[in-house]
Amino acid sequence: MFRGPCKSPVTIHLIGTLIAKKNLALYKPNWIEFQYINGLILFGPGKVDGQGADAWTKNKCRQNHKSLCRPFPMNMVFSFVSNANISRISSINSKYFHMLVFGSNNITFDSITISAPGDSPNTDGIHIAVSQNIIVQNSVIGTGDDCVSVGDKTHNLTISGVRCGPGHGISIGSLGRNLNEEDVVGLTIRNCSFRDTQNGVRIKTWQNGLNKLHVRDLVFEDIRMEDVENPIVIDQKYCPSRTCPDNLRPSSVKIRNVKFNNIVGTSTSQTAINLVCSASNPCEGVELNHIDLEFNGVGEAKATCINVKAPKVIGLVKPDNCA
Repeated sequence: MFRGPCKSPVTIHLIGTLIAKKNLALYKPNWIEFQYINGLILFGPGKVDGQGADAWTKNKCRQNHKSLCRPFPMNMVFSFVSNANISRISSINSKYFHMLVFGSNNITFDSITISAPGDSPNTDGIHIAVSQNIIVQNSVIGTGDDCVSVGDKTHNLTISGVRCGPGHGISIGSLGRNLNEEDVVGLTIRNCSFRDTQNGVRIKTWQNGLNKLHVRDLVFEDIRMEDVENPIVIDQKYCPSRTCPDNLRPSSVKIRNVKFNNIVGTSTSQTAINLVCSASNPCEGVELNHIDLEFNGVGEAKATCINVKAPKVIGLVKPDNCA
C-alpha cells in the first residue's frame, strides 16, 4: 500500500518482475495499491505477475444474473490519485481486474502491456470509474474480459492507439444496476484495433434498474476490426449469464449523442451492427458515418437497430439496415 498524501511527487521505477502470492487469504483486498497521491510517476520496463490461474477456477460471477461477485485481488489499484503518468509497465495474469482507476483525476497510461488468457474470467485490462481526465494510449491489451471497461461517473476519457485482443473489446458499462450511479460524459475512443475479440466497441446497461443516469457525448472513430464477433454494440438488455427472465423492466439508462465514425473490417457474426436500446428510453442522436464491415461467412453483413430514435447515417454505411 502506497498511501499519501505525500509532501512531494512520488516516482517509482519498476525493474524486473514482481510475482504475487497465490493464497487469496493474504490479500486485504488487493495486491499493489496507490492512494491519495498527487504527482505519481510509475515507469518500467518491469512487470507484475498476478499468478491468477488458481483464482480463476474459483470465480463464480457469471453463473446466473443474480450473482454478486466476490472480487478477487487486482494487480494494481489507483484510487484518489491525481496528476500521474504510468508508462512502459506490464501486467499479466491478474486474479481479477489488472488495473483499477477510481476517484482519480488527470492520469495518463502510456505504452502499457496487459495479458491474460482469453478464457480467464473477469480479468479486465483497465477499469475506470468515478474519474475524470484519464488517457489510455499506445498500449496492447489482451485478456479474458474487457480490454478497457468504463464505470459510472467517468468524464473526459480518451483511449487511443490501443490494440485489443483477445477479450471482450472496449466497453462502456455495465451501467444502471445500482441506484447510486452517476452520468458518463465525454468519451473518445479513436485509432484503436480489435482482433479476435468477442466485441469491438460496446455500451451495455442492465434492465430492471432504478437509476436514470445518462450516457452521452461519446465518439468511436478510426477503428479497425479483424475477425470480431460483434463489432458495434449498444446492448440495453445486458445479461452476461444469459439467465435473465423476459419480464424485466426496460433499462432506465438514457443514451444520447453517440458517434460511430470510420469503422472498418470484418465480423465473425452476420449482425455486424447491433444497436438494441431501451424501450422506455430510446437512444437519441446516434450517428453512423463511414462504416464498412464485412461478414467473413456466407451472406451479407446485417445491422439491427431497435429503439433507436432517428439514427443519422452519413456517407457509406455497410451494412445499411439502420438507414
